[in-house]
Amino acid sequence: MIIINARVPGYQGLQQVRVDGEGKISAIAPMADMAQNAATLDVTGDWLSLAGVDLQINGALGLAFPDLTLGDSQKLQQICQFLGDQGIDGFLPTLVTTSIEKIQQSLAVIADFLTTASDQAGMAQILGVHLEGPFLHPQKRGAHPQEYLLPLNLENVKQVLGDYGKLVKVMTLAPELDETGEAISHLRSLGITVSLGHSQATAAEAEEAFALGASMVTHAFNAMPGLHHRQPGLLGAAITHPQVRCGVIADGQHVCPTMLQILLQASRYEAGLFLVSDALAPLGLGDGIYPWDQRKIEVKQGTARLADGTLAGTTLPLLVGVQNLVEWGLCEIESAIALATESPRHAIGLPGIGVGQPANLLRWHWHEDISKLSWQRLQFNG
Repeated sequence: MIIINARVPGYQGLQQVRVDGEGKISAIAPMADMAQNAATLDVTGDWLSLAGVDLQINGALGLAFPDLTLGDSQKLQQICQFLGDQGIDGFLPTLVTTSIEKIQQSLAVIADFLTTASDQAGMAQILGVHLEGPFLHPQKRGAHPQEYLLPLNLENVKQVLGDYGKLVKVMTLAPELDETGEAISHLRSLGITVSLGHSQATAAEAEEAFALGASMVTHAFNAMPGLHHRQPGLLGAAITHPQVRCGVIADGQHVCPTMLQILLQASRYEAGLFLVSDALAPLGLGDGIYPWDQRKIEVKQGTARLADGTLAGTTLPLLVGVQNLVEWGLCEIESAIALATESPRHAIGLPGIGVGQPANLLRWHWHEDISKLSWQRLQFNG
């Protein structure tokens, strides 16, 4: 199969995308090199991308990942299928701050699931785990329960990871709590991506963490000091660092569109940012009141808050953020797509679209008459 007249992020002009009998991309080439006598699909100038990757998602279909038990394997399978239907190719189940016992329990369930679950076409894959805490600054903990926050030192890090260091892909921490630098260095030695967040760090403290190997920032603007012209802080240091990528939630609630535009332009779009959903357990369910650890959250129009009004997260899928950025006029279609498909992969060391990748592709179409961006899956299995 050859898909023709496609726009592909990172490629100039219209391309042909060749898919082999095993359902993998065998070539991406200009239309001028078009092969003859092959089955073709003409996408008439629409965009093609890999499916999305969500590096920060806290649950779905009513199940919060920090609450996993050994009986949740079937529910996890349903979530993977649901996320696949939402255009997601891979994700990091995110464990927010809770007890070490519950963290270990969730890690054990996910590890078991990865060895026993059946792999179905179109199902999102678990790429590892994101630990968001428990090494966060108390004053920037947001909705994270203070009673489970821990001092950031090597002993506590090892205790939290237990035997699951290879399963953890990303850890969010407040770098100013790592006074010796040992914790960040240890995490990097294990191949864990260190993301800075829920932090009061100064620009200098952030730069020290970047020098030790930290390379990400968790939900930019949220749970950290804002940009200030004399105190750039963690976010200012991250934006100006060429090797650091910031996650951002594009739901219009976590960051207002004006500040999103500033962040996009200052960070060079997909070169310095990637989209996350930060979706909570009610993802896939309707508005209402739902349990959240020992507390409750209220979901209204996709935004989740605690009873005191604290912003807890969203229940909007990742690709809604892509559509928002384009429909709000904040960036070009190519960049918006790359922010959810290419940049998250690069942030954790995975390749973007190219030869050898499974052709689990999304086709994006801009509806000029109603100024809307839509997508659909294209799958090619041998």
